[in-house]
Amino acid sequence: MERHHSLLDAGTRQPYRYITEQSDLDALVKRIKSARRRIPLDIEANSLYQYFQKVCLIQLTLNEDDYIVDPLVGLDLSEFLEGLSKKPLILHGADYDLRMMRSSLGFIPQAEVFDTMSAAQLLGIEQIGLAALAERFLGVTLGKRNQKSDWSHRPLSEKQLAYAVDDTHYLEPIAQRLEDELKRLGRLEWLKEIGANTVAAASNGMAFPHEKDEPRVKGAALLEPRELAYVHEIWRWRDRLARNANRPPFKIFADQQIVDLATWAAKHPDLPVEKWPRLPRSFNGRRLDGLKRAIRTAREMPPSEWPNPRKRRTAGPPQPDCRREIEGLQAECRRLAEELGIAPAVLAPRAVLAAVARFRPHSIKEAMEAGPMLRWQATLLMPCIEKVLTAKQR
Repeated sequence: MERHHSLLDAGTRQPYRYITEQSDLDALVKRIKSARRRIPLDIEANSLYQYFQKVCLIQLTLNEDDYIVDPLVGLDLSEFLEGLSKKPLILHGADYDLRMMRSSLGFIPQAEVFDTMSAAQLLGIEQIGLAALAERFLGVTLGKRNQKSDWSHRPLSEKQLAYAVDDTHYLEPIAQRLEDELKRLGRLEWLKEIGANTVAAASNGMAFPHEKDEPRVKGAALLEPRELAYVHEIWRWRDRLARNANRPPFKIFADQQIVDLATWAAKHPDLPVEKWPRLPRSFNGRRLDGLKRAIRTAREMPPSEWPNPRKRRTAGPPQPDCRREIEGLQAECRRLAEELGIAPAVLAPRAVLAAVARFRPHSIKEAMEAGPMLRWQATLLMPCIEKVLTAKQR
């Protein structure tokens, strides 16, 4: 089914095709198989509205022809996904999209992935959203009005579909501009390594938290094992609530709220709930009782059962106090990042530097394992690591 874009560009762009019939999808598969260029790809999901996440739309562009495939109308997607998996792809923020496609559709890419968001970060571009890049490189203004739509609801409006298709229509020229600049700076191999790592993570089953029942809470990486015990129990309580209500976990209790409550509870194990930090108004009755049980479970957990992610590192024995080394590595990372014109976190986040300081790697390979880091990051940082750790030994 052909649909037209907004009146703004109806005279300059071909109508896009909204694929809801098997015959139309079969015709698209033939085009994919004969494609000789990278395929811009994007998805829309329901992660802002439901616990059980799924891909609700798949957008792609072939030679400036735009398509939206609807995976919720009963189409047989097997040949479509197989053909797509064999082609080099362009995505913006590839990590989430590829994990979502693997989780929801079993999709695993077999060719190279070019991530325009990562490319922008490697060039030191501060505004890395797709709309900002389209404005920067193409002078195109993309609307954001339907960004937070519930894409699982049908029917979708014309405005929603027009918004969705813009996510791939401009990706190829943006990617080409980014690639040219990366080549000029000698950083294209960095991006290829990032892309390969992203594909490997998706292929090896890097799951969303609810798929493995394994807590993954932003901001918890630097917590001590005692505090992590609380994080894990509160996370499990939140996960059960979210699962039963089919609501996104962050709408129950945000990650930062988990970290804040966990660190507080670890320091004040004997204070009653009346003395706790302020909780959301909805935390009463059974919900509050469940949270109390989670806190009590963590409080009574013996040290031998506390989570300790440091035990999984293999680069060397942990150091008891390495705050000075962490600060030294942060300073060196900031200096080097400034020379490269990129954000320090792109070179190495603080949690990575903390792991390096604890395990004192002696080679690029050990630094990659300790961080973990990619080879380009470890290669750039190894002189800094040697400088800081050697100074400490003196």
